[in-house]
Amino acid sequence: MKKYLITITIITLLIWACGEGKNESGSSDSAKEKLAAKFGLTLWEYENGIGPIKEKIQLSELNMSKAKSGEQVFTIKCTQCHKLDERYTGPALRDVTTRRSSEYIMNQILNPEEMAMKHPEAKKLLVQYANKMTFQNVTQEETRAILEYLRSVNNK
Repeated sequence: MKKYLITITIITLLIWACGEGKNESGSSDSAKEKLAAKFGLTLWEYENGIGPIKEKIQLSELNMSKAKSGEQVFTIKCTQCHKLDERYTGPALRDVTTRRSSEYIMNQILNPEEMAMKHPEAKKLLVQYANKMTFQNVTQEETRAILEYLRSVNNK
């Protein structure tokens, strides 16, 4: 009986200790920071990409006017390489807003060269598609409109 209580106590302490420092997703911030450092990135860059977007984007209710504008920019600048529902020269983008943070998406659009050279996820895409995304000469405002368009088509 005594061994049983000691075993339970040890297991409980181990479970409690292993849970220390974990965030909402269940992964340790310090582990993420170490992984980011391995790639020469800050934790922000690791989670949100490398580029001009350095703060959390406040998303509110979907702005359909901005989404419509974003669709126009997407059609002109992005459809040569991206489709919503199929792999093309680049990945399908319909559900990209569920796979990546808004900040990551915008940094990828605004800074694709550096992302492909330094960010581990962008490097994986480069290997997978054997094609580097090129900068399409878009402004931050146009990029935000593209993001709004991608939000509008997510899971349709």
